Amino acid sequence: MRVLPVGEDALLLEVSSGEEAQALHAELLRRRAEGSLPVREIVPAARTVLLDGLSDPSRPAAELASLALPPAPPQARETVEIPVRYDGPDLADVAAHWGICVREAARVHADTEFRVAFCGFAPGFGYLTGLPARYDVPRRTTPRTAVPAGSVALAGPYTGVYPRSSPGGWQLIGTTDLVLWDHARVPAALLSPGTRVRFVPVAATGPAG
Repeated sequence: MRVLPVGEDALLLEVSSGEEAQALHAELLRRRAEGSLPVREIVPAARTVLLDGLSDPSRPAAELASLALPPAPPQARETVEIPVRYDGPDLADVAAHWGICVREAARVHADTEFRVAFCGFAPGFGYLTGLPARYDVPRRTTPRTAVPAGSVALAGPYTGVYPRSSPGGWQLIGTTDLVLWDHARVPAALLSPGTRVRFVPVAATGPAG
């Protein structure tokens, strides 16, 4: 693990995989809860975790450099169910990339239990892991200038749901009416790191292809 200083009161911890980042995030949350890690924010990303608001970064830096990561513990959170219509314009292309029909592609996605690895890109956007590596898909060669809010999409190993309309290059496989980000809600984001997610089909998919 690399430990990099960020500004005057933050550290960036870099590991070699997403699984290690998730395990590290869980361990740091545990240490903060027990009082052995005084830090204001713990922010996970794809292969890093940011510690922000440390009173003395030099002390945890020395300790964390030799930290042996335990396996990520089971998540006790309830599962968030996202109703989805598998009607995205890229679903047929994704199915072809996987070598299966459209209905089977929708079934594979809906049968998967996902976990929010980290959040970013836009408020409320969670990067969900869970699909086996053989289902990785490339981003679109030409990104769309506007992706509608509620679009369920794939890119690389991740699934995501666009919380608002924005440009994007992910493969769109479905849509949901669920509100992912609501500033009047506490918390505003429906998804947060560690949350388990299931996609629940609410309408028939297109014809098998």
